[in-house]
Amino acid sequence: MINIQSSDVARQPFSDGLHNNADVANQDIDIHEMLAPIVHKNYSFLQLLRRRPFSFVSQNKIRSIHSSGIVKEKESQTHSKLLARGKYVHELQRHRIKPEFVEDYIKLISEHYPRIANDPNNSVHLCGSWQTEIGQLDSFVHIWEYQGYKGYHETQNRLKNDPNCQQFIKQLLPMLLSRYNEICLEFAFWQTSPPTVNGGVYELRSYELKPGNLLEWETHWHRGLECRRQFCEPVGAWFSQLGALNYVHHMWQYPDLEMRKITREQAWQIDGWADTVYKTVRLIRKMETEILTPLDYSPLR
Repeated sequence: MINIQSSDVARQPFSDGLHNNADVANQDIDIHEMLAPIVHKNYSFLQLLRRRPFSFVSQNKIRSIHSSGIVKEKESQTHSKLLARGKYVHELQRHRIKPEFVEDYIKLISEHYPRIANDPNNSVHLCGSWQTEIGQLDSFVHIWEYQGYKGYHETQNRLKNDPNCQQFIKQLLPMLLSRYNEICLEFAFWQTSPPTVNGGVYELRSYELKPGNLLEWETHWHRGLECRRQFCEPVGAWFSQLGALNYVHHMWQYPDLEMRKITREQAWQIDGWADTVYKTVRLIRKMETEILTPLDYSPLR
């Protein structure tokens, strides 16, 4: 909602003269026919290997390594259609505040954010606002739910011209150490919880996946989730689309940290959870968890 822009890095297709069609990876090719024109140009076999990485899958089959920018772009589009619910886009927003301004920030945000969320002219509602208790201290997390990308643009354009929002930004900027956002989609199998008052604490877990592993991670995690939700109902799960890529985030609510410990131990007793962890951890590059406490106005609290 603070209108931070994220760069969209364009991907360029890879081409090396051998082929630029990903379907070649699934065709049977005579290795001698493929090498003949290259050898004719005085290429050594070692030079060929250096020029284009590939692996022998069978005696007469070659599979090119998945390095085409076009292929990756198609995969990204496919994942969005396969994995996302598709109805909403979510903004994960982070503010890091100067310690001496934390109380002033809470007061300011508690007045301004409910006003945005309750304005019927805005195509957005607030899922929740939290302060970090364990993790990056003096930090706050806000999750907004827009009526698609159209709703995101309409709301942002309205806020840019809103005098109240302009005044809010002027008051906010001196308090900030940093701010960051991501645009995310929610997983189809894990819809974001509606406003609920349960008390307790929230845990936000963030994983940076190795590129190209989102679909496989979702497949294993979807199965393993059934083990966890026997003891604790998830709040929501999202994967990043704009901002830092290859991230997944999932949120849980617990009465307290002791119950979190008990709940996680119980999950390990269920067949399938250990297998889920084994199959997903190898797909992850980095993991982070934060313990959050909801602000008084937060719809999820």
